[in-house]
Amino acid sequence: MIQAAEQPKVEKYTYGTKLDIAKVISVEEPANVCEAVPVHMVYEDHQGHQHVLEYSVMGKGCSNN
Repeated sequence: MIQAAEQPKVEKYTYGTKLDIAKVISVEEPANVCEAVPVHMVYEDHQGHQHVLEYSVMGKGCSNN
């Protein structure tokens, strides 16, 4: 388990951000709302460093009913 002092800083994704993703470790599920929400992806780069990326997706609460 990673110690608190070793936790990677959350990086916010913006359009055009260059990413070096060698392996995706986890992806957070979006909330059950009908709006854009932030989620986090934890990944490892080609040098073996772990990163936490925050980006926006549509929530899972929208329906066409």
